[in-house]
Amino acid sequence: MKLNELHDNPGATKKQKRVARGPGSGSGKTAGRGIKGQKSRSGVAIGGYEGGQMPLYRRLPKRGFNKPNQDRFAVINLGLIEKFIGLGKLDAKAEITEDMLVDAGLTGHKRDGIRILNKGSITTAVKLNVTGASAAAVEAVAAAGGTLTVAPVLEAFTKAVRKA
Repeated sequence: MKLNELHDNPGATKKQKRVARGPGSGSGKTAGRGIKGQKSRSGVAIGGYEGGQMPLYRRLPKRGFNKPNQDRFAVINLGLIEKFIGLGKLDAKAEITEDMLVDAGLTGHKRDGIRILNKGSITTAVKLNVTGASAAAVEAVAAAGGTLTVAPVLEAFTKAVRKA
């Protein structure tokens, strides 16, 4: 086989349609754009324009609000912590911090902190020190004989929110 003998499979490529190449081409003169009008001109981007009618995206009401400076937490479930202790990736005897959870591979990154949720079960007595935790997760760790310490700044904020 030589380089000059290489070719695509039949039907693999299709010739590009060449528009505005004279009347004999079948799409000459106006190049398939019709006669006059906004769409026949170059540089037109109509987007959501509906011919003067109020566009759909303006007829529908705006919903919700995205807080620009909200805290985004990496979420870890108790069942996953138990699994990683069983695999030997986390030491249950030492205090488990957020950096240890990231190093073990439970989450890719901390973001604004790590929040523990009560999904799954935990039977090992562990000492956790994290940014946030659900009330059910704190109870589950205490029932297993361990402690779950939450960052004091977030804890005060959570109590203030619950009172309001």
